[in-house]
Amino acid sequence: MGKLNIFEITLNNPQGVYNPGQFLEGHVVVDLNKEMTMRAIRLHLYGGADVRWTENHTSGTGKNRKNVTKIYSATETYINYELVLFGKAPHLEGDNPTLPAGRYTYPFQYHLPVGIPSSFEGTFGRVRYWLCGTIDKPWKFDHTTKKAFTVINLLDLNTEPGSMDGIRGEGQKTLCCLCCKSGPISCTFQIDRCGYVPGEAIPLKGEIINHSNRRMKRSYAQLYMVRYYHATRKSRSDIQKIAEISRGAILPGDTDVWNGDPLLIPPVPPSKLPGCRIIALEYFIKLCVEPAGPGFQLEIPLSVIIGSIPLRYALEQYGLAPRTEGPHQSQLYQDSRQSSASPLPPMPPSYAESVFGAVNIKDDDDSEHTKGNMNFTPVYTFYNWGETAQPSAPPP
Repeated sequence: MGKLNIFEITLNNPQGVYNPGQFLEGHVVVDLNKEMTMRAIRLHLYGGADVRWTENHTSGTGKNRKNVTKIYSATETYINYELVLFGKAPHLEGDNPTLPAGRYTYPFQYHLPVGIPSSFEGTFGRVRYWLCGTIDKPWKFDHTTKKAFTVINLLDLNTEPGSMDGIRGEGQKTLCCLCCKSGPISCTFQIDRCGYVPGEAIPLKGEIINHSNRRMKRSYAQLYMVRYYHATRKSRSDIQKIAEISRGAILPGDTDVWNGDPLLIPPVPPSKLPGCRIIALEYFIKLCVEPAGPGFQLEIPLSVIIGSIPLRYALEQYGLAPRTEGPHQSQLYQDSRQSSASPLPPMPPSYAESVFGAVNIKDDDDSEHTKGNMNFTPVYTFYNWGETAQPSAPPP
């Protein structure tokens, strides 16, 4: 056994979830079974966004033709703060102090900046926040420990234009089988509002009429996240499915009706990713009609907004807020806010781990000696309304 028994970072908030403008508080624990000479014990707090991907390009002609790999990247730094918990400040001359054997607890506090974006982990980019403790030892490898935490920049649906608006789409497709042309498959699709929070179920309404002589294998609805990554010289995007529900077959000449079928929104970051200029998020839901056998399916997409603070109208439907009258049904809960810079939800949400799961937070600067949990899953607001309340009829 070496001199170091314990070196860990603990946050006072066990959930490890913070809003911009809140205080990040915790302590670093060091337990030594023998004295240790060191320069210092330091704590580094970092938050930033990174975008990076590679593409293969061809340059030159003829014999000079060659493949070139280009790297596209961009970064933003929101927090870069270092605190000396024990010992000397960096670059300070003098003898190195010795810490006797024993257990030591070093508290820390940091006021998170207002406006920083939510934590996000994507294929070609991320927004990540972490703490790294270092025992800086002369002439030997340093001891390091790392801990990530989640930031949620609350997106209030009550202030988002279009959140209360319903949206509708329609379309049709004609299928051909060899030389025979059948009648069209027609579909209408609508949702009563565009703004939802994780934990809510989107009631889906639609009608599918199969005028063709083909059986439709199924109809289904899928919720997607679209991620936009902006590097210094180029942008790209990708798409990921996050939820799906399905209905059965539709025979030739039959009609199938979606009458409020619920699609639950899993824990995901809010739309747009406010505060980040190199990554943006959008969501959409689409209703699809899939034919049996060959043929392209019919798809109707509708945009949705995923927020962190629910619409007052939605709370009224669930009986979680008193109804208002007149045109101000979606007014904010002014008495539930501490400040305009760091708003609080009108009702306490719970938190749930991201639907995308854990990521490894080990960076190039981390060594094999770095302690701490390198697997990190961001958590997001999640309203367990289905367990506590049922939606009522909308107000007249």
